[in-house]
Amino acid sequence: MVTSPAAHGARPHAGRPASVPDPLEEAGLPTGGVAQRLGVSPTTVRSWERRYGIGPAHRESGHHRRWSPRDIAVLETMCRLTARGVPPNEAARAALADRTADRTGTSGPTHPEQVPHLPNGARPGHGAGGSRALRVGTVRPECRGLARAAVRLDAPEVVRILSETVDTLGVIDAWTEVIMPALRAAGRKWVADGEQYVEVEHLLSWHVSSVLRGVAVRTPATRPVPPVLLAAAPAELHSLPLEATAAALAERGLPFRMLGAAVPPRALLDAVRRTGPGAVMIWSQDRHTADYGLLGRAAASVWGPRGSRGGAVVVAAGPGWARGRLPAAATVPRTLADAVALLEKAVTG
Repeated sequence: MVTSPAAHGARPHAGRPASVPDPLEEAGLPTGGVAQRLGVSPTTVRSWERRYGIGPAHRESGHHRRWSPRDIAVLETMCRLTARGVPPNEAARAALADRTADRTGTSGPTHPEQVPHLPNGARPGHGAGGSRALRVGTVRPECRGLARAAVRLDAPEVVRILSETVDTLGVIDAWTEVIMPALRAAGRKWVADGEQYVEVEHLLSWHVSSVLRGVAVRTPATRPVPPVLLAAAPAELHSLPLEATAAALAERGLPFRMLGAAVPPRALLDAVRRTGPGAVMIWSQDRHTADYGLLGRAAASVWGPRGSRGGAVVVAAGPGWARGRLPAAATVPRTLADAVALLEKAVTG
């Protein structure tokens, strides 16, 4: 909801009682300002007004539309509901009911939190996204909502969708069906439109990382097996897939050691000898970061006393690895589910 400046600690203007409305607030925002605030296009705002009647409550003939804080609150509710997969026409009814309930002091039956989620696999109505929308294709409602919230830079909604999706679907399905399509769409938009969409991709990536790490660290390992060692290739800066793998292993009660991005060869091989893992997964996002020599050295690493030496299964994960150049001891999973299955089999026997 939109709050007044006083609610954030701002002082009322000198000489005017606190109960008198601020003239600037009374004047409201133009449609372009509202669209910028919500992270949608002005065309989207005008389309919602035309189709669903959620325009300014008060208009003056011959003047441009001005949106009051209460009007903007209706649009914010509309954005939240469409982000959750609610069809725009239903979202508009709920948002208008909230405005009516707020004005009359009654309790509205269609408050945003009371609008049910669509069933899994349902196709929600497509709200106008304007030129800022991320093209995610045919995906789950959660993915479409995640993309909309990311474009609006609505961090609380991004976190809510990510957390609920991971809790409901589990890490692997959440990553495959919701997170990855949204990240790919943000990446395509970034490449096509330049720096304009860097902020969307960065915000989304940061919160994906935060939610995945939360799963990984809050779930203690419960199975008495050797750990999985997770690391990116020495020149590889991407670590989100490793974090997804760690979270999925944690869901299964499997121990892991996360080394993260850009791990130097000596450090990785040192960690292999010191931790005695049952499996080592090395991530490469791009062919320029793939280090085949390191894969071979990791596969050849042994530890333990003479006569009972151990070694680890080496998993080369990511699109950077070319299958034809891999050492015979390394395996290449195609998906996160394949990678987790390989790692689980390696450490549990």
